Amino acid sequence: MARKIRWGVLGAARIAINKVIPGMQKGEWSDVTAIASRDASKARAAAEQLKIPKWHGSYDELLADPEIEAIYIPLPNHLHVPWSIRCARAGKHVLCEKPIALSADEARTLIPVRDAAGVKMGEAFMARTHPQWIRARDLVRSGRIGDLRVFSMTFGYFNADPANVRNIAEWGGGALMDIGCYPITLSRMMFGEEPVRASGSMERDPTFKTNRLTSAILEFRSGRCVFTCSTQLTYYQRAQIFGTKGRVEVEIPVNAPADQVSRIFVDGEVEEIPPCDQYTIQGDLFSRAILEDGAVPVPIEDAVHNMAVIDAIVRSASTGRSEEIDSNRLPE
Repeated sequence: MARKIRWGVLGAARIAINKVIPGMQKGEWSDVTAIASRDASKARAAAEQLKIPKWHGSYDELLADPEIEAIYIPLPNHLHVPWSIRCARAGKHVLCEKPIALSADEARTLIPVRDAAGVKMGEAFMARTHPQWIRARDLVRSGRIGDLRVFSMTFGYFNADPANVRNIAEWGGGALMDIGCYPITLSRMMFGEEPVRASGSMERDPTFKTNRLTSAILEFRSGRCVFTCSTQLTYYQRAQIFGTKGRVEVEIPVNAPADQVSRIFVDGEVEEIPPCDQYTIQGDLFSRAILEDGAVPVPIEDAVHNMAVIDAIVRSASTGRSEEIDSNRLPE
C-alpha cells in the first residue's frame, strides 16, 4: 500500500468542503488528516461531515500539529500569501488556491521563503492536470491543428451577494482574479510560452467596486488569447483553440464534472475523456512530488508569470493602452 501524505486543510471554505477534500480523500497518495477553522464548531462540523479524523479550532493549531506534512489553503485571496508563508515556516508543504497572490510582486515573495524552508509550494489550478487539457495540449503539440494561433475562452456566472468574498474588492475579489486567471494559465499552457503584452477592458460593479466584466487580449509571439470573464453573467464556460489547419474545443474547461465523461471536439469530432476527479489528480500529483522530491504541477514561478499577466490587464484597463508583461523578474 502506497505511503500517503498527511494533509491538513486551513479553513472550511465551500470549495474545500464540496470539491477538494472529497476529491483528495479518493486519492492513492493523499490522506486528509485534519481541518482547521477559526470557528471551532465549524471545524468540528466539517470533520464530522467528511469523516476527517481531527479538527482544530485555530489555524495556528493546525500548523503546530506534528502529524501534518502538507497544507491546502482555500482562504480568501488576500490571505493566500501570508498563510502560505506561515505554513512554509512551520515546515509544511503548501498547496494554495488560485490566484496565489494579489500581484506578481507579492507572489515573488513566496520563492525565497519556500527555498529557505525546503518545502514544496504550488498553486491549485486543478484544470491544468485534468486529462482533457493534457489531451488538448498533446493535440496542439503534435501539429494536429497546424500552428496554434488563437486561444478563445468565455467564463461567467452570476453572483451579486455582497457578503461573498468574490465581491469584496480589498480581499482580491472580482471576475479577473476569480475566473479570468483560468484562460490566462490555460492559454500559457497551450502556447507553451509567455505572453509579451496584454490589453484589458473592465466594467466595475458600482457598489462592490470589483470588476464584474473583464475582457482581454494577450499577445503571444505565436498568436493571441482572447477571453471574457464575468461575475454577473449567465453561467457558461467554453474554450476554443484554433490552429492553421484545425481546431479543438473544450466543452467544460474548468468545472468538469467528476462523475461524467468530459468532451473535447477535434474539428467537430467528439473525443470522450473517461470520468475522473480533477481534485483527486491534483492532490495526488502534489503528494507524489513530495514523496519523490519532484516538481509540483504548478510551482510558484509559474504562479508569478500568471499574476504578471493579471497585473498587466489591470494596468491596461486603467491606461487604455496595451501593456508589457513583466513576468521574467524573479528573485535572485
